[in-house]
Amino acid sequence: MDESTETSSGEKTPDRTNRNAAWLATAVAVPVTLLVAGLAFAQLRPDDPAGSAASPSPTSARPQSSAPVDLPAPDLAERPTVVCRALLSQLPPTVGGLAQRPVTAGPEQNAAYGDPALTVTCGGPAATFDETDEVWTVNRVCWHGADEADATVFTTVDREVPVQVTVPKEYDQPLQWLPAVSNTVVESVRSGGTPPSGCGG
Repeated sequence: MDESTETSSGEKTPDRTNRNAAWLATAVAVPVTLLVAGLAFAQLRPDDPAGSAASPSPTSARPQSSAPVDLPAPDLAERPTVVCRALLSQLPPTVGGLAQRPVTAGPEQNAAYGDPALTVTCGGPAATFDETDEVWTVNRVCWHGADEADATVFTTVDREVPVQVTVPKEYDQPLQWLPAVSNTVVESVRSGGTPPSGCGG
């Protein structure tokens, strides 16, 4: 069978060549189109869908100093010394994503986390405050908070030995930093005295 067509000049042009060329062009065009579409989709798709929605930790925005934090270490009586050693030995390595840092003195009664440093001190003076001041119970520990120029200072008011947590103003919602410390306080510092009427739980 003759698979050619006759032109106006009487020449014959093969149809098979035309069909093969058209088929070849289609065979090349379809994979290229799919490849381009796939690359475009990959550009639009996030590399890590779970990670893209996660909030940065407090220390992820900038490098954190590992230098020792300057804290005083006053002499403590025998009982507070024992209690504070127990507390400090059980504190977690991080608080709210802030890594623990060394302290210049009294590691048996002082701890520090993050930069700027959130500090935990044990065995200091009891909190003094008006009866009308607000107190907060966080994980079964009652705290009184006092605002200072550059930090909020929380002190336990229901424990035999006071524990103090100083939260720099750079950290939002200061109460959110207390649960990890409260959990350790419950395990290592006994209740003591009569807590203020606002303490519950």
